[in-house]
Amino acid sequence: MDLMANTLLSAGASPAMIHSVEEIPEFTPKALGVCINAGTLTPDWLPGMKLAAQVANQSKKPWVLDPVAAGGSSFRLKACLELLALKPSVVRGNGSEILALFKGCVDSNSKGADSVHGSSDAVEAAKSLAQQSGSVVAISGAVDYITDGDRVVCVHNGVPMLQKITASGCSVTALIAAFVAVDPSHAVEATASALAIFGVASEVGMDMARGPASLRTLLIDSLYGLDEATALGRVRINRL
Repeated sequence: MDLMANTLLSAGASPAMIHSVEEIPEFTPKALGVCINAGTLTPDWLPGMKLAAQVANQSKKPWVLDPVAAGGSSFRLKACLELLALKPSVVRGNGSEILALFKGCVDSNSKGADSVHGSSDAVEAAKSLAQQSGSVVAISGAVDYITDGDRVVCVHNGVPMLQKITASGCSVTALIAAFVAVDPSHAVEATASALAIFGVASEVGMDMARGPASLRTLLIDSLYGLDEATALGRVRINRL
């Protein structure tokens, strides 16, 4: 939650981390976009997640789902599928998470939030999932893939050490929500842009980092200080 909030602040967004069912009906309509993250999933928090999605839909606000470790347990998979049924604008997960949603079954080889599949392994599943759900689906990995079920866009930015930083994936999902909030009618482009910018910031930070802990800090600094020339010069996006 800390890294997600600081990622948003450094990018110029204004985060609010809301969980209470009592607050959601009043708070959600004020937001330009909503990010629902299943990372710390409990039976007590799930109703708030569902309500936030419903209120976002009623308010015509885009919302983004991060199905963290969707294949890790039956409870987690069921909850993520129920949230998916509420029609998020974007779903962002790693290869294993997207495959779990597509197959609708628990993965016996699951390592929780750590993916045991490459992002390229889930491209066809992501396309089918996008067609079935109506959501844009993004797969994070060595190459990020974004699809609306028809088009597939690839992002080639980022560094391997992001895998050693807890909540780096959660943070890029939050950034996607901020970008989609700015341009909800172009969710594919907004999602690809967010993934690319986050990746560029990690590359800039990696030039000075000595390990995961310093990269975590430098990632936020780099995102905050990123200028247009650096972004345009380093972003690598193409169609598949």
